Amino acid sequence: MNEPKVLVGCPTSIHKKYCIEEYLATAQSLSYPNYQLVLVDNSEDDDYYDFLEAKGILVFKAPYYAETARERIVMSRNMLRQYALDNNYDYFLSLEQDVIPPKEIIERLLKRNQPVVSGIYFMEYSMQKDGQEIGKKIMPLLYRRQDNETYIQLNERDVSFNTLLLVDAAGLGCMLIRRDVLEKIPFRYEPDKMVFDDMFFSQDLKKADIPLFADTQIKCKHLLREMDWSNIKK
Repeated sequence: MNEPKVLVGCPTSIHKKYCIEEYLATAQSLSYPNYQLVLVDNSEDDDYYDFLEAKGILVFKAPYYAETARERIVMSRNMLRQYALDNNYDYFLSLEQDVIPPKEIIERLLKRNQPVVSGIYFMEYSMQKDGQEIGKKIMPLLYRRQDNETYIQLNERDVSFNTLLLVDAAGLGCMLIRRDVLEKIPFRYEPDKMVFDDMFFSQDLKKADIPLFADTQIKCKHLLREMDWSNIKK
């Protein structure tokens, strides 16, 4: 039997150039035999697109005219979604450029046999007291719904066991999405709400009664140190 055909990729821009070498070292050498890496560049000019193309990457150029980064990201991610549908891919692995997974990531997520399943990656958060930083804490980008308006972020202890965890929301940094889900749910965002498309995708899964799982056995490296959002309109 043929292995499922998997598209791997993400939106990107010149702001992510700091981690491209480490990303490509992994993303171009995954152990799975039937996948294609595709990036969509939404930088203001063509310099980063040319840089990626010169490395032999299949890359598409997204329009830059969108006012906010969130709009450009959604536009780019929907280009990947459409490419996957038009080219008969069975799955889309949304793998952000600053997320470095194990090289056997596709096989391990496929083995879970779920419509949507995420690997685990973490963010570092500052702990404050009286306006002063008193330390750091590491938390996975996974959430459970507390009520209709509120989500609670999981902590390190919640993902310390090797299991398949049902969650209400997850980041799109390392998420395997089956074709039938892509057909039903496009990527989107709402300008008046200051969250990104991963939260809306999670909400749309819930509305469609599609379960969202996280595989706590799969821990990914997250390269955030050099990303500067200060001059980027979200």
